Amino acid sequence: MAIDLPAAQSQPRRENERKLKIVARAATCQFPGRKQLVTAFYNVNLEVYEGEFVCLVGPSGCGKSTFLRVVAGLLPATAGEVKVYPGGNNKPLNNMVFQEYAIFPWKTTLQNVAFGLQMRGISSKERTEIARHWLAKVGLTKFEQTYPTQLSGGMRQRVGIARAFANDPEVLLMDEPLGALDAQTKLVLQEELLQLWEEQRKTVLYVTHSLDEAVLLGDRVVLMTAHPGTIKQTFPVDFPRPRSLELTSRPEFGQQTYAIWQALQSEVKRAMQEQS
Repeated sequence: MAIDLPAAQSQPRRENERKLKIVARAATCQFPGRKQLVTAFYNVNLEVYEGEFVCLVGPSGCGKSTFLRVVAGLLPATAGEVKVYPGGNNKPLNNMVFQEYAIFPWKTTLQNVAFGLQMRGISSKERTEIARHWLAKVGLTKFEQTYPTQLSGGMRQRVGIARAFANDPEVLLMDEPLGALDAQTKLVLQEELLQLWEEQRKTVLYVTHSLDEAVLLGDRVVLMTAHPGTIKQTFPVDFPRPRSLELTSRPEFGQQTYAIWQALQSEVKRAMQEQS
């Protein structure tokens, strides 16, 4: 069933506060289904500040990934407004990292990491140096001439993360980048991602199903409702940085994660009932 769409509510940028980087105002995304319009997400209002790491969680099918694609400019908002403010520094505005190891199978590890730089017209020498720097950061120096089919899932995802950081975007949009990995590999890459972010302090909007991961990585955890998704609640994560996996052993970490689950569980149950 189609939903009446709200009018966009434009608000001035707050120059006297932290710089806004991503803004969604009454944002809605609908697309044609077989018999009627399908609403992916509805009336989403969200502000993400420069240098902030925001994690987006919610039930399966609530529109998290679709919202990320609208922020990336890959899909249009049907109503409302979604905007990413450019920094005026000639960097790419955003880069996406997907769950599905979105790297080119016919390119070597080095060529994959350098691809975004090549598209920007960076010289062969410079992009090779930058790509090698980021391969070293993610522990893949010895695999620069290896093709993706010869790499493990965790290594392929490292290539995707290295490529995103190498391209030096203003905003990183990450769609469950560790979701397909085994538990042990995921822990290693979570810690690597924490270290990379500490060095760069990129603005990150990160979709995940893992509450532990969201609390470990994020400055805020934004909870979406069941389909059609909208923002239900936002949880500040006040644990000091830099962080490591040691944080997950603390009682207060478990308390924060459980508080988010208490708000989420009714939405998960509703989503399951609608799918049955």
